[in-house]
Amino acid sequence: MEYLYRDALSRAGNVHAITDLWDNLRESITENARKYLIKDAEHYLGYSFAPIPATLFMDFKRTGNRVRFEDVYFNKRRVLNSLVLGELCEDKGRFVDDIINGIYSICEESAWQLPAHNSYKRDTPQNILPDTDRPIIELFACETGAQLATISYVLKDKLDSVSDEICHRINSELTKRIIKPYLNEHFWWMGREDEPMCNWTIWCTQNILLTAAQMDDPTIPLEDILSKAAGSVDYFLKDYGDDGCCDEGAMYYHHAGLCMYITTYLLDLMTDGAFKGCMKNAKIKNIAEYISNVHIHGSFYLNYADCAPILEPAGAREYLLGKMVDSPSLMSYAALDFKSSLESNEVSSTGSFASVKASSAHYLKDEINLSYRLLTIMYEKEILNYAKENPDQIPAGNVYYESAGVFVTRHGDIVLSVKAGDNDDSHNHNDTGSVILYAKNKPALIDVGVESYTAKTFSERRYEIWTMQSSYHNLPTIAGYDQLPGADYHASSVQVSDDLTSIELDIRDAYPQECKLRSYKRYASLISECKLVIKDSWQFEDDADNKDIILNFMTYEKPEVMLSEDPSTDGIFKIGDLCTFKVVGACRYQIEAIPVTDPRLQKTWKHEIYRVRFYPLEDSNEFTIIAI
Repeated sequence: MEYLYRDALSRAGNVHAITDLWDNLRESITENARKYLIKDAEHYLGYSFAPIPATLFMDFKRTGNRVRFEDVYFNKRRVLNSLVLGELCEDKGRFVDDIINGIYSICEESAWQLPAHNSYKRDTPQNILPDTDRPIIELFACETGAQLATISYVLKDKLDSVSDEICHRINSELTKRIIKPYLNEHFWWMGREDEPMCNWTIWCTQNILLTAAQMDDPTIPLEDILSKAAGSVDYFLKDYGDDGCCDEGAMYYHHAGLCMYITTYLLDLMTDGAFKGCMKNAKIKNIAEYISNVHIHGSFYLNYADCAPILEPAGAREYLLGKMVDSPSLMSYAALDFKSSLESNEVSSTGSFASVKASSAHYLKDEINLSYRLLTIMYEKEILNYAKENPDQIPAGNVYYESAGVFVTRHGDIVLSVKAGDNDDSHNHNDTGSVILYAKNKPALIDVGVESYTAKTFSERRYEIWTMQSSYHNLPTIAGYDQLPGADYHASSVQVSDDLTSIELDIRDAYPQECKLRSYKRYASLISECKLVIKDSWQFEDDADNKDIILNFMTYEKPEVMLSEDPSTDGIFKIGDLCTFKVVGACRYQIEAIPVTDPRLQKTWKHEIYRVRFYPLEDSNEFTIIAI
């Protein structure tokens, strides 16, 4: 294991808190941002911050529903951030009383962890209520700590002018709920030896540092905190390949790769430049550039595992991470996406606010993390200037991420991706060998994504959920069986062409042995829009009784299939007006419309989606679709 961050820390001299983190903030706010953020804050004057009763906390354990608690919990934090930003922009004290109410409402919560995370050991049942004598620090306890520390940091003078008890209360709660348990407990996400890590590690570590760096408390042992944080970053990095692929998908890059920026930046500031070498490390740069390599167009991204295909626009953190690792391609992607989203959204309201052209997706981006929002308004001018001076997008190329088996090839507005690897990714779906296809920059063959999280999502019953199953991906059902989860279920014999335009792999081992497969090879190639080929060929063992194959394809646009009565004649498979394929080897088909009723899926899919199921010719062992 490489000790990149621990080695950097070992070379550091003085370790200290930060006194000038947001010094240029007020001067950096654009007039458009100022008007927008004040108007947004005005909606919450006199706001009543809802309490969180014990029964609401217990609701998750009793019903498995996460949404009812989380709606109240997250909304309080969003509203508080809006009020803080309104006060920073207006600077007249109009929002201060409501800010104090928000601070005290959060400080008076019995616990800051989510009920779904209320356990002390990884993958163990959650306790029905929190132990207030033994705080749990997880994703959103850490987010809450960073939020309150940032509020105290940027508004200390205003809060102290009312009462110095306010910032004292914040410091007291942060010490009890964040600093002491961080130093005295081991939570799984901190890392240990070869334990597998995920986005939690760097996400929590970032917010621990945001908390400690901004606390006005000389008694905090910063050396111990930085030592533990640097170790966690190294544990996080050990589970990434050198190619930098985020196996959790593009959505989780925002909580993984992007958290590398603030984590590294703070470590560097708190050690007077000891982490400059980490910023230029090749692996860190590859992690950073992942997002631009899986970007399709506009808000569309390649999505595997629990990732959604539509993400919010890129912004300050992507740009600043690109700047940190010296990546013009990432800076270009971020700046131009930021600029495009600003120009394409006009805020409608009354009075002078109606003339403000701004994207609420940017000024409200990452609503519960106040630091992210401060970075957006602090660097808006610089990002837009960069976009103006560098107006040409640096195009993403073809790529194969061997560490996770993600293959991406492009031609014009067509993007083809294939997932090799295995079924042991973080937030895994059983999708080894699945393809994703975009045509005309729109989703043609889709990965559905995941429904709203419930207790079942992260339980032993996870793969009862339809979106996790291989038969609801662009994959075959073989002898009545779907793929199984785990590292033992994987692709083999993966071959990628030198020009990264084609891939071939065998997905036999992703299915149970009961299928009695000798091989199931999938070949996919994109050379031009008329040379897109997906070809499957298979062989069963001689003693296989069931040799049934059903080829499943998921689409968003309504599909149309035309098969001739003559089985020797090729058929036609159309996906809306996006693409048309010649189908070779199918004798019949079914089209199933699947209503989209889940709120999380509805954010992407505005109408029903479709599953097309092709049945190959009898005794056939080959099936091909070819773009025409």
